[in-house]
Amino acid sequence: MADLPLDQVRTLLAVVDEGTFDAAAAALHVTPSAVSQRVKALEQRTGRVLLLRTKPVRPTESGEVLVRLARQVARLERDAYAELGVSGAGEPTRVSIAVNADSLATWFLGALTDVPPEARLCFELRREDEAHTAALLREGTVMAAVTSSPDPVPGCSVRHLGRMRYLPVAHPEFAARHLAGSLREVLPRAPVVVFDRRDDFQDGFVRRLTRGRAKAGPWRHYVPTSEGFVESVAAGLGWGMVPEAQAGPLLGTGRLVVFAPDRAVDASLYWQQWKLDSPALAAVADAVAAAASRALRD
Repeated sequence: MADLPLDQVRTLLAVVDEGTFDAAAAALHVTPSAVSQRVKALEQRTGRVLLLRTKPVRPTESGEVLVRLARQVARLERDAYAELGVSGAGEPTRVSIAVNADSLATWFLGALTDVPPEARLCFELRREDEAHTAALLREGTVMAAVTSSPDPVPGCSVRHLGRMRYLPVAHPEFAARHLAGSLREVLPRAPVVVFDRRDDFQDGFVRRLTRGRAKAGPWRHYVPTSEGFVESVAAGLGWGMVPEAQAGPLLGTGRLVVFAPDRAVDASLYWQQWKLDSPALAAVADAVAAAASRALRD
């Protein structure tokens, strides 16, 4: 296959980012016809359908590969401009990262403040469950991610950050009312706090406890923020798996108790990022690894 024309690849990225051919044309200062022709030419050159013509448009699996390429090329161009000191070097470099809510609420922001100021970075954070952040890397939406997957996304490197420990906790009065007796019997019926409908953490805890015979009960409170989740458990709405760092102060004041002390769960976290020789990404990766070594286990 011949080389891919960069103007066509950039046009594909603009269509995906803007959502429509007309909006991409406005962003690129060309006509919608020119945008359509470039995308069609790129599809003919690759022999693949690259876009689903929906509203907004969505890249196909092949399109995601080229979208990721376009973002990486743009990243390298900005790094090169910065090193050369030419036009655009005075602007901050944007780094997009997917990170799970619990890391965001506990240790991750501290890592960003440790990035040297001379790097001149601004961050675009995408909050996503650690089991799903790799998908954003695969789509080319973000440059790096905190993820639970040790398997590198194509075109990415991976390093182990450590283990975040979760404690099964509840308000003392809730535990006395709902969790007295055999946990295998009472826990599947007790009210539970869940992050969102994709959150399987509490269900997994009960499945392990009951050897697969049950999951967390149907009386569920969905609270889709890390801080709100912890506060809901501390307020007595239900039990939940809370990060050790967030549970500690509440255990000290007596607002929470660990109702299964020998059942803590460790979740391994990994850092995945594009395989680019990018000073910006390298600075962020080093700061994240250092912060993780202080905040996480192992």
